Order: sequence, then C-alpha cells, then structure tokens
Amino acid sequence: MTVPHLSLRAARHLHLAAQGLLKKPRRTARPADILATLTRMSLLQIDTINIVARSPYLVLFSRLGSYPPRWLDEALARGELMEYWAHEACFLPRSDFALVRHRMLNPEQMGWKYRAGWMRENAEEIAQLIAHITQHGPVRSADFEHPRTGASGWWEWKPHKRHLEGLFTAGELMVVERRNFQRVYDLTSRVMPHWDDALHLPDAAEAQHAMLENSARSLGIFRPEWLADYYRLKKVDVKSTLLRWQEQGIVLPVTVESLGPMWVHQAWQPELALAALGKLNATHSAVLSPFDPVVWDRRRAEQLFNFSYRLECYTPAAKRKYGYFVLPLLHRGALVGRMDAKMHRKTGTLEVIALYLEEDVSVTSGLAAGLETALNDFARWQSAGRIIFQRLPEALAAQWGEGWEITSPASGL
Repeated sequence: MTVPHLSLRAARHLHLAAQGLLKKPRRTARPADILATLTRMSLLQIDTINIVARSPYLVLFSRLGSYPPRWLDEALARGELMEYWAHEACFLPRSDFALVRHRMLNPEQMGWKYRAGWMRENAEEIAQLIAHITQHGPVRSADFEHPRTGASGWWEWKPHKRHLEGLFTAGELMVVERRNFQRVYDLTSRVMPHWDDALHLPDAAEAQHAMLENSARSLGIFRPEWLADYYRLKKVDVKSTLLRWQEQGIVLPVTVESLGPMWVHQAWQPELALAALGKLNATHSAVLSPFDPVVWDRRRAEQLFNFSYRLECYTPAAKRKYGYFVLPLLHRGALVGRMDAKMHRKTGTLEVIALYLEEDVSVTSGLAAGLETALNDFARWQSAGRIIFQRLPEALAAQWGEGWEITSPASGL
C-alpha cells in the first residue's frame, strides 16, 4: 500500500476539518448543533475567566458562528451533556459516562482533584450533605454560607464547596445544570437511575481504547505522542494500539512534510484524499479560545502550526509578553496571530488591547479582510456596538484606524 504524503499545509487543513474549523458555517446555528459540535470535538474544556467570553461558549462560537450561549446551558440541563475531568474539567456527551466512570470509582488516582483525607475527616458532615440533597434536591455551593467572611481562593474554599467537589470527583454527584455558570449538583443515582456499575461498567482497557479512538477521530491527523493527552491518559501503549488499528482499518498511515510519519482516522478518509491532492482548502477566519482543542496541547500547536502559545493570565503582569487573556487568531488554515482583548459590557465596547501577528505573516488584503470579519463577527456575538484598538501592527493600523462601529449588534445574545 502506498502511504500518502501530505504537505504541512494539507495536514493542518485535515486537522481543522476534523475540528470543524476549516470553513465558515454555511447556515445559522440550531440548538441541536451544540451536542453535534461537542461530539465532533469529544470534549469541551471549561474555564471560568469571563474577560471577553467564557471559553466553552467561545469554542462553540468559533465553529457555529452566532448562537445564544444559553443553548449550551440548556443542553446540559436536558441531560445531553455532562461534566467531568477529561482533558481537564470538561463538558462531554452524557452518552460517554461509561468512559470516565472508572475515574470516578478511583478518585484517589485523580491527584489534587480529590483529597481522601478531607473526605475521611469530614465524613459525618458529608453524609449530612448527601442526606440534604436526597431530601431537598439539587444544590449549589452558593447555597451554603462560608464560615469566614471575605475568604477567597481555592485554598480557602468553604467546607461545603470542598465536600461537593469531592463527591463530584468520586462520581457520587453530577452537575445537572449551571446557574450563572455556578455548578448545580444532584445525586448520580438520581441523574442516572438506570446505570448499574455491575451491569454497565466496561472493562477499563475497553474504556481507555474508546477514549483513544475518540481522540484520534477528533484530531483527524496526529502523531502518536499527541493521542494520550486529549483525555490525559497515562501509561497507555499507543504504538501497539495504532498497529492494531491499522490492521483493522481504523487508522491510515501518512507522512507529512517536516513532521514525518503520522496517522489519520478512517472517518476522515474523504478529506485525506482531497488533502493529498492539495484540494482541501481552508476559508475560515476566527477568534479562538486559549482552551480550544486546537491549541490546548501547546506542544502540538507548536509542531503542527509553528505557533508557540502560553496563557499568561496566571503570570505576574510585569512578566507577561502578550497580555492577560490572549486569544489565538485563525486565518485560512494558519494560526496567524493573537490578541489581548477585553469586553466592556456596560458600554458595549470590545477593546483590543494589543494584536500581534506571527513573524512570518504578511499583511495582505485577504488577511486584513479575514481578520476584520472575524473580529466583527465576534464583537457582534458579544453584543458589542464598537471595537477600539490600543495597539496594532503598523500595516493593520493603517487600514483599521483606531476602531469602528459594529452594525446590527446583539444578534448572538
């Protein structure tokens, strides 16, 4: 069998096709697209930073275009989605409950996410909490007072917050909805009344195998070392799995310019054929989240896109190179730059504090137009009526000026 050879550009396009970022959406988003898009990615990482838009909503916007963010909340409340530790804290299809159940049943293996000593020391109070939920229904951490006013930070979480998180990690509670992005917890036995570990729990190796295949399908094209990170799997024999998959036709070997041997999931065989002919073209320009699957593995983003990225919101201000919450910029199959931005909701203004282009990126009319469209679409989805720029590359500043007004705001929210 002849192994296809792809250019680096074609490999990028194949990955973006798998992620739903190759082309701009052809139609207006529908509520059912939330589950479909999340299933395509397998995982949707959760982060609470809200300086522009919370990450899970932004990841979906980059793929769907304008949509009401409440659709994600409603999908969770309907039971289409669930939350658990996957890559990190993630939304995932509830149909994948079986894949992460082994982690729930072995919470001691979850590191800082579960403190067995705390759960033992507070067993009586935790039992009372479970009894309260059993009798009165779902609860939030906010339903319980903090014993010390003014406390903040994870190390000063109020006791019930720690109890709830421990029970969540141990699989005794599930998140059934979010209110103002706050988790609402209910008993797993009530959320999943038909689930029985003795009857439904797959073999651990089988669950791990399914997670690896989800990762392969969602990445589209990948190197072996990229595969385990998607679900943060440890101690997996990826190489022998790939050889077995090749025999079964689940994956196809390819070689890629400058990257060498890689693999493509068979679900993307039509796109692989186009990519090999140089006919898989990227036309989408979009603002990405720092926690988008395309960039959450920093090493993969650097190898595939030559894009060195680091989230600096946890870095002291004086040591930041680019800014507090920097968003990668995608243009026609390449990560061409990044911007530090802030959404001023009271004034309806999107402030681009700084926008940087990669060193090898030239400002062409196509690039300027693509990024302008991406910024306009993003601002409009955020109900912004205006964009202002504080710092731009000279060539963009000459075309864009200090900002512009947005027509027809508030279409997404």
